[in-house]
Amino acid sequence: MKNLSTENMTKSATLLMIVGLLVVAGCGSDDKTPAAGEQQSNAAMTEEKATSAMKEDAEDTVKATSDGTTITVGESQFGEMLWGPKRQAIYIFENDPKGESVCYDECAEAWPPVFTDGEPVAGEGVKSSLLGTVKRSDGKLQATYAGKPLYYYAHEGPGEVKCHDVSLNGGFWWVVGPDGNRRP
Repeated sequence: MKNLSTENMTKSATLLMIVGLLVVAGCGSDDKTPAAGEQQSNAAMTEEKATSAMKEDAEDTVKATSDGTTITVGESQFGEMLWGPKRQAIYIFENDPKGESVCYDECAEAWPPVFTDGEPVAGEGVKSSLLGTVKRSDGKLQATYAGKPLYYYAHEGPGEVKCHDVSLNGGFWWVVGPDGNRRP
């Protein structure tokens, strides 16, 4: 047992020496020796670049690993509007207060909620600051935009918009623009 501890300590000390040598070697690649202020400034700039790169990598990782539904903006006969995966039109319901869905049962059969397994993902043209979620009575997460719950119309195919500005299931349904407001 004593030999294993000594062996591990020797390996740790050797590793520390190698790391130390690499750090020293990485700092002196220029022939010029900068003044103390320049050296500190260069170090700060290098640290800032490294921090910025790490933040970008972290943001890319979050986007890549998110289970959220991707919402995009695309053209329609009503102008730019939100679309779900597979280019399915997205609607908002007049009767929904901000942050709450009132469309359940028969309403939700005709107007399926835009469910998401994580935070929704802002695709092209979508303002990520307007995306959010609301928890439905069954515990599932429904995507929201500008605080309004989002829905599809069950009887539409990809690229179709059949029910903009129509009154069904007790209220008006509208497609929504990239600004979060209903389209005219």
